[in-house]
Amino acid sequence: MAFREEKRRPGARPGAGAGTGNRKPAGRKDRDFKGESKREFRGEPKKEFKREYKSDFIPQEEPERDAEDRLEGRNPVLEALKAQRTINKIWIAKGDTEGSIKQIMAMARERKIVVQEVERSKLDMVSSTHAHQGVIAFVAIKDYVEVEDILRIAEEKGEPPFIILLDEITDPNNLGSILRTADAVGAHGVIIPKRRAVGLTSAVAKASAGAVEYVPVARVTNIAQTIEYLKKQNVWIVGADSSGDKAFYEQDVKGPVALVIGSEGQGIGKLIQEKCDFVVNIPMKGKISSLNAAVAGAVIMYEIMKQRNP
Repeated sequence: MAFREEKRRPGARPGAGAGTGNRKPAGRKDRDFKGESKREFRGEPKKEFKREYKSDFIPQEEPERDAEDRLEGRNPVLEALKAQRTINKIWIAKGDTEGSIKQIMAMARERKIVVQEVERSKLDMVSSTHAHQGVIAFVAIKDYVEVEDILRIAEEKGEPPFIILLDEITDPNNLGSILRTADAVGAHGVIIPKRRAVGLTSAVAKASAGAVEYVPVARVTNIAQTIEYLKKQNVWIVGADSSGDKAFYEQDVKGPVALVIGSEGQGIGKLIQEKCDFVVNIPMKGKISSLNAAVAGAVIMYEIMKQRNP
């Protein structure tokens, strides 16, 4: 891809681009609620189970909540407690009160959060990750921030903005891993689209190992328009794709930068790629031609951190 320097904004630096060639098959969707097979095994009708679930834990007039209302796993729940996240109640598997579970119970009671011991089978039924580790916290959906909030965070820290832009990432494990790396490298925030992309679900929180509590996430209607807005704020847009003309480590990314990571199946969309100031690639010497979206993102994020903190 040729760099369009004649279109560069005033004070522009020479080229930068990022490319990953992510070609992982499209990520699987969050798994469906698994209560039905258990009900059939027990001979319990579907309607009765729903009444029991609602009457025990959710007022009848409220709709049944989806996976975004839950945090599953010891570390995500523990980090949510440390971050003073609003938690309605916590389920603990009966008999499982050792190790970090004990710490979770103590912190919850100190904050006057209801803790209920339930059968592990009940946790299994409502779990979407199937890796709850004996604890599920019922929480309000995590608030998304505005893009302006992310820019303000960078300004308050006296640092040039470091933003991660995700183009239709649908795998919750990839999003969770990206959030975890974003926290590790000191990124100021992550921007995701509202459509054709995973949001902040319990599976994402689990995969992020608690980083979802610390990394601001903005959810926008149009990624292309958001890129144009960031350019007006003097943020350079670096796309990651195998078509990039430069290797990621050859590009100057010390200043205000937004790294665009493409989807697992298609990479960065053509329109988004055209809007990038630069597109770089990750050199590949093996037989496989691309990296997982989260892995590719991590490689380039650490290069950005290295250049910003020599």
